[in-house]
Amino acid sequence: MERYLALQKILEMKSFTKAAEALGYTQSSVSQMIASLENELSMKLLVRSRTGVRLTLEGKELYPFIERTILQYQAMKEKAMEIKGLETGIIRVGTITSVTCHWMPLLIRGFQQLYPNVQFVFHDGDYTSIQEWIKTGLVDFGFITPDAVTGLETIKIKDGEMLAVLPKNHPLTEKPMVSLHSLTKEPFILLEEGHYSEPLEAFHAAGLEPDIKYTVHDDFAIMTMVEAGLGVGILARLMLRRTNYDIVCLPTDPPIYRKLAIGFKDKDSLPIASKYFIKYLLENADKLP
Repeated sequence: MERYLALQKILEMKSFTKAAEALGYTQSSVSQMIASLENELSMKLLVRSRTGVRLTLEGKELYPFIERTILQYQAMKEKAMEIKGLETGIIRVGTITSVTCHWMPLLIRGFQQLYPNVQFVFHDGDYTSIQEWIKTGLVDFGFITPDAVTGLETIKIKDGEMLAVLPKNHPLTEKPMVSLHSLTKEPFILLEEGHYSEPLEAFHAAGLEPDIKYTVHDDFAIMTMVEAGLGVGILARLMLRRTNYDIVCLPTDPPIYRKLAIGFKDKDSLPIASKYFIKYLLENADKLP
């Protein structure tokens, strides 16, 4: 298992030297581990170049199996800790930017007061990637909208309003709310959320089609583009709580709401640390913005 972990760290850091330092080994020891693994498998796994270290073609085919072995090993260790009654472990979460910024700090602070040894690993994604990560086991659970999910269990947490985001001094800012029809006449900057988008669903339900000029994967980038006058957008109110952007945020007509839930494959098979965290999250959902 140490050889698999060494391989994973080398690919993460793109360097034998940096991986050795991070793992507390000498570079020679790490090189010997990889050589031993390659000899056992009778194939070359890594290629060194000026740009760093990368997998060979054979390595690329084999590496997903190594990743799954590492995840299973970690799950086995966490199960052993559960049996021993230890309250430690690693919580792997698939999350979206607004949740990462405005929910997780509050939740982590309170949770780690109870379980200070638990570690968190975040994977930021969208509705499509997060549910795939849950299904493949890369994350234990993730924040998603139930409307975008198939084949997973979900527990609803909150509904959140979405707001139109406009440049300052835009004519539409003179009104208390913005109609979806009026937004179709403006260059629209769409937040890439995978195969499901609440704003697009709202436009289509009203028989409208926005004039999409840009599709962007980052909420902050959209706010920057709106501030520069490149178009308008629709983002979650949660994401717009604390910003320094010179923009105006207004309700839409009809209103648009985002359903937020946690999704997982099977609650009984979740690692113990993730079970505890989900329980803590549900008990404290009312405190979340």
